[in-house]
Amino acid sequence: MKPTSRKRGPLAPDPVELLPPGFVANRADAAARVERLLRYQFRDRRLLEEALTHQSFADNSTVSYQRLEFVGDSALGLAFSNYLYLTNPSLGPGPLSTLRAANISTEKLARVAVRHDLYPLLRRNCPRLDLLVGQFIETVKQEPEDDLGTVPYGGSVVKAPKVLADIVEAIAAAVYVDCKFDLEKLWKVTRWLFEPIITAETIDEQPVTMLHELCQKHAKTAQFKTWQKGGTTVVNVFVGRELVGIGSSEQKVIAKLNAARDALGKLAGVKQQVLTTGVGSGLGDGVGELRECKQKLNEQCSRKNWPKPIFKLEKEDGPAHERKFVCSVQVETTDHNFVTIGDAMSRVKDAENSAAQKMLEVILKF
Repeated sequence: MKPTSRKRGPLAPDPVELLPPGFVANRADAAARVERLLRYQFRDRRLLEEALTHQSFADNSTVSYQRLEFVGDSALGLAFSNYLYLTNPSLGPGPLSTLRAANISTEKLARVAVRHDLYPLLRRNCPRLDLLVGQFIETVKQEPEDDLGTVPYGGSVVKAPKVLADIVEAIAAAVYVDCKFDLEKLWKVTRWLFEPIITAETIDEQPVTMLHELCQKHAKTAQFKTWQKGGTTVVNVFVGRELVGIGSSEQKVIAKLNAARDALGKLAGVKQQVLTTGVGSGLGDGVGELRECKQKLNEQCSRKNWPKPIFKLEKEDGPAHERKFVCSVQVETTDHNFVTIGDAMSRVKDAENSAAQKMLEVILKF
């Protein structure tokens, strides 16, 4: 398989006019549209019709795309393996595997389906699926065009519905089977769909992995704490006992990604303070002495019309004559749900004040 330039050549298919919202193509029209999109005429159009049939629509007279999707997953993996091997002669197997996974991830392929308006061509009978896909499409429309490097790991709001990636894999498999399993032909016909291809220069590391690696370089540990707020998952990221990031979403995996991204963004500006000098540094005059912090936090929440802070004893250690207590405090603001953990203290009251001190630092930052 010969590598080609990243730009679409003169023989690349012309853009096909977008379909109106809610449109569902009939079998013949859907197949014809994909053929125009690919500039490829199927010898056996039944393969393409199968690729565009969801299991919710399939019955005794029709077959869903599931078998083709199985083949397409492997075929695209091999096609990208060949391409990346040829275009990256200096990369080892680890980075090559990362690039391949990024280019054929569910998140990346789902955006391919959105970009080329493939979902309306799918024969289906599942209103709930239509709703999920519709929400994802609206979210993708708001994404910055230059955010390619983070695409494999998901957006900031909603996880990609797998059905969208399945459609792309099934269509690729239909081409692959129709051309007698000619991998080079498959790549020639479908490669442009995946542009822009994620490269070693454009890929970003997984945000959670990046955060852990950053902390490890400074002998620190990042911890994720998850809370539920109604139907929303809220994730707080701590480095030591310092709250450095917050993320939220209806889906836990997206909330964690958002929290890691938020933490990375903040640590980029305060890395020396949080990662080098440690927790508790950089206290401003707005925090005050430790013994006053619980009172100041209550006053702050009252002024902001926030619910009263919730203190909790998290840990109790040591013999009776040297008992140490660790407390946390939770504050729910208009937009966030903050949780901080204080230092170990010999009295519960002091432990609560320590947690309140950390919370005041957080409130001043956000």
